Amino acid sequence: MTAPSAPGGARDPGGRSGPGSSSGADAFDDGGEPSGPPPSSLPPWPYPRWIAHRGAGRLAPENTLAAFALGHALGYRMFECDVRLSADGQAFLLHDDTLERTTDGKGPALARTWAELARVDAGAWHSPPYAGARLPTLDEVLDFCARHDCALNLELKPAPGDARRTGATVAAEVAEGARHAAAAPLPVLSSFDVEALEAAATVASALPRALLLEGFSPGWLETAQRLGCVAVVGEQSAWTPETAAVAARAGLRRLAYTVNDEAQASRLLALGLDGLITDRVDHFRP
Repeated sequence: MTAPSAPGGARDPGGRSGPGSSSGADAFDDGGEPSGPPPSSLPPWPYPRWIAHRGAGRLAPENTLAAFALGHALGYRMFECDVRLSADGQAFLLHDDTLERTTDGKGPALARTWAELARVDAGAWHSPPYAGARLPTLDEVLDFCARHDCALNLELKPAPGDARRTGATVAAEVAEGARHAAAAPLPVLSSFDVEALEAAATVASALPRALLLEGFSPGWLETAQRLGCVAVVGEQSAWTPETAAVAARAGLRRLAYTVNDEAQASRLLALGLDGLITDRVDHFRP
């Protein structure tokens, strides 16, 4: 979901400011068009179009409060990030199952208690100015977004075998935090993991959910509808006029990851997508 960043200064290719692929035939599992409201009849989408990937793309250590602060300083008001659990059930931000790539820790994150994880350095790997940055808890991220009136796309990123606990724990914490939130819309819970989304729906059905897709393989629409999803988040190249039309006619909002190329951004905006997740927060102006 990442690509090299480039020099800044570009405008939104669609001219709007805002708070694995398959063939078109693959998207129609039964050979017909799904029922649902046409796009024009859907209620307004309350989320910004441009979404900062893991806080600030590659400009700061991913999934840290420092990244969120930088993305916010560059004008972004919605963030995508990865949430998982420690051994003792603390929800915190980390993309990988293991600690080595983005911290000075070692081994599976799920094998560590939060007291252990809270001590690792999550910034020095990126660059010296960020040395000492810590892994943030979900509560800290929710607090940051509440204070700065920002929206969130929380990707449920469970360790192997921990999907149901992750979905349920994160959903419960987000729902509790939403009781005290101000104007920002509810965080969106997204995942490739169906079991995690099922657990989240059971615990907090009112929270919006989104199915993450690498490609539109047969059955994707039925899965999204069964989970009660409001959106699908597809890999950027998987979006075609056909797949975009199927999702829209089913009443699903359409988002893409990870959009770092201007030509791709323009193509996706022309398809009418509702959200673009990008690393290039210094290039695309939200």
